Amino acid sequence: MPNPLPQLTAPSTSRPAPILVARGLPGPLRIAMLAPPWIPVPPPAYGGVEAVVDLLCGGLVAAGHQVTLFAPPGSRSIARVRELLERAHPQTIGAARVDADHVACAWQAIEAAGRRGGGFDVIHDHSGFSALAMADRVDGVVVHTVHNAFDEENASFYGRHGHKARLVAISHSQAGSAPSGVRIDAVVHNPIDVRSWPLVRDKADYLLWIGRMDPVKGPHRAITAARRAGRPLILAGPVQHGQESYFARRVAPEIDGATVRYVGEVGGGVRRRLFARAAAVLMPIRWREPFGMVMVEALACGTPVIAFAEGAVPEIVRDGENGFIVADETAMAAAIERLGELDPDVCRAGVAQRFDVCGCVRGYERVYRRALARAQGRSPLAVAR
Repeated sequence: MPNPLPQLTAPSTSRPAPILVARGLPGPLRIAMLAPPWIPVPPPAYGGVEAVVDLLCGGLVAAGHQVTLFAPPGSRSIARVRELLERAHPQTIGAARVDADHVACAWQAIEAAGRRGGGFDVIHDHSGFSALAMADRVDGVVVHTVHNAFDEENASFYGRHGHKARLVAISHSQAGSAPSGVRIDAVVHNPIDVRSWPLVRDKADYLLWIGRMDPVKGPHRAITAARRAGRPLILAGPVQHGQESYFARRVAPEIDGATVRYVGEVGGGVRRRLFARAAAVLMPIRWREPFGMVMVEALACGTPVIAFAEGAVPEIVRDGENGFIVADETAMAAAIERLGELDPDVCRAGVAQRFDVCGCVRGYERVYRRALARAQGRSPLAVAR
């Protein structure tokens, strides 16, 4: 198979110009942004939450807010960066000790800032479980973005601790799946800066699957669909702890370097080229995907998405407009034959309108103002419209 990755001018590695945000709400806020402890911000490769935190910090600073980012070493931002632990922990994602250590250090730093007179109006947590569980132990308004699905275990956790912060869902599907008694204050979709993703109209022949090697993400189903369509497939993404057996049994035996290639975890210009040149991105997921940045990143490059109708997929993929929503691998293979019906410019324009950074920042500004108003015993409608 010919090399499906022809050279493409990569976007500049320098930081993009600040995104100008129309301020709908008056007055700057002092915001403590808490990233997860696992991967630097922005992520060098895999790291959807970290990419979101990066864009949100940039947008809030451009809107005039004072943002301090609490994040792993190696992080960089136009916000002020405070590193908490000695190193990042990409190989131990989910480790309770690391999560608790990270959050405890953040709470200590935030409380110390308050004693010095440099406290925060809002603490915005993206880190996961420990911060929410301990949100009532810190003085201040805490906003928590739910980046995980409300599966059975998570539902129990949020049932016990969700009242300790203002919860924000990243899709209407995710909000609708919240367990009984758990209040979602708002839905704010994850953002993308379309300018940093190259639009390519002349696509290569290969299909792309990208993500972590988890059965619910469906790389084995992508292989089946691509083979039925007679198209080459590139798989990209990390094999995380606990996924080794699945990868060895269901994925590795299918990799032949020609019809199915595995390129490992990719980032930067390589990731962008993969998205931009692909004929389509396949998303044969079998779980309630809370959002799905892979879909938005593909569409920003003018690359359509063919996906199963799970979770937030229908909020991102518009069937017959920027991709196809299908039921199974057979239908996915049939949809691959229809890719010529889709326009790359339409794919890109849609995400630029619906998932831009400006809209995300305005959404969180409203969340912050309402939370502060409630904390002060005032009507939220008086300060956030």
